Amino acid sequence: MKESNDVSDLDIKHIDPSLYNEDLAPLKPQDRNWGAFEIFNVWSNDIQSLFGYTLAASLFLTYGLNGWAVMAAIILAGVIVMFLVNLTGKPSVKYGIPFPVMVRASMGVRGANLPAMLRAIVGIFWYGVQTYFASTAVTLLITAFVGAGSGSTILGLSGVAWVSFVIVWLFQIAIFWQGIERIKHFLNWAGPLVYVVMLVLMIIVWYQAGSELIPAIDTIFSGGSETSGSSIAAFMAIVGTMVAYFAAVVINFGDFTRFVKTERQMKLGNLLGLPLNVAFFSFIALIITAGTLVLFGEALTNPADIVERVDSLPLTIIAALTFFAATVGINLVANFIPPAYDLANLFPSKISFKMGGLITAVIAFFVGALWLSVISQIGVPGFVNALGAIVAPFYGIIVVDYYLIKRQHLNMQELFSSAPGSAYYYVNGWNTRALIAFGVAALFSLSTVLVPALSSLGGYGWLIGAGLGGLFYYGLMRQFKAAPTLAEQNAQ
Repeated sequence: MKESNDVSDLDIKHIDPSLYNEDLAPLKPQDRNWGAFEIFNVWSNDIQSLFGYTLAASLFLTYGLNGWAVMAAIILAGVIVMFLVNLTGKPSVKYGIPFPVMVRASMGVRGANLPAMLRAIVGIFWYGVQTYFASTAVTLLITAFVGAGSGSTILGLSGVAWVSFVIVWLFQIAIFWQGIERIKHFLNWAGPLVYVVMLVLMIIVWYQAGSELIPAIDTIFSGGSETSGSSIAAFMAIVGTMVAYFAAVVINFGDFTRFVKTERQMKLGNLLGLPLNVAFFSFIALIITAGTLVLFGEALTNPADIVERVDSLPLTIIAALTFFAATVGINLVANFIPPAYDLANLFPSKISFKMGGLITAVIAFFVGALWLSVISQIGVPGFVNALGAIVAPFYGIIVVDYYLIKRQHLNMQELFSSAPGSAYYYVNGWNTRALIAFGVAALFSLSTVLVPALSSLGGYGWLIGAGLGGLFYYGLMRQFKAAPTLAEQNAQ
């Protein structure tokens, strides 16, 4: 069958204002300027954010597992995520479209608003949380110069903490408003710089801990007294939790790869940014965590707390600025850009990419403000797993649809068409089979987080949801695998 929409022809010929604006339109290859370095920095900023460090460090302590096994589990999660994002990133490299447009192929041109809005909600939550974590670095910096203030708090935040939170919130909006190029430049220096500071912090902690560091590492590496069965369960739970941490980015990775020149550059960036980057960063987190056990009598998992205890003003200044930059960087890319696209997809003629970002920021302000006093009380791993489980089935649906049902071919013109009978119109713009697949799979994946009887599957929520979503979708759609739609036949 001859393809009616060659990749070289990405101009949308018939504009449907309910589906199209310039921000959602296919990006032509000549207009892309991201390479492997930019993709690497998406991941380096993600894992090196304050939240990412806290999660990685806490995994060494939470499950009572041998430290080497924890390292292996984290690295395995990096390999799995690399494989997953190579699959979701490829179609957007080919066609230059963001996630909410890509998902129209499987969910329908109207049904795509469901995953887009759920992904937007996840992004807004993460944006608020990461804004709080970035503000702790600014709080550290301000406190180093002017002190901590009176000590009174509102919603768990001191006056200095509230000022810091507002500063970070406004700063992110200012960067975002200047466009994707400014965000890219911000990432490209923030990602590498944070490694330098983490290495310096590791050396300082190692030096101060002295000969007691190795025994402390041995303590962490010795693990608990689990049986082999429970050790395997803990290992898989850590893998699942780390995959869930990246889950939102995994699903909408096309929002980033649409800016990449070639698939090869995308894969190279993913290789450097995921398994290799995660392995090195986790090792640094382990050494520093062991050092804090020696120096302060307790294992600290928040870098801001560690820097504060080390009591070195130059290090405090450099570390605070660097952690602030790294956390803001991933927040802009992973939690600002996706909801901005998703909200723009809802009403393209009324909500632009920038307006979607502003809506995201306003809602996220309240999420971040309530993080310390309310949201964080459910625990970091539980928070990650619950959010990941909700959107997980869409990963399986998107991948199965593109590779097995659509055979890596999409009709760009009809992705932007709401005409009845068009390729992705399905039933009034909704693919009911995809909705059923999502609903059943999401019920299973979310229950692993919320139902006490299934708590043993707590770390696997995202993987279960993604697998079941793809399986159910294929079962419901397989009869359409080889048959072109009437609209596709007429377009030849």
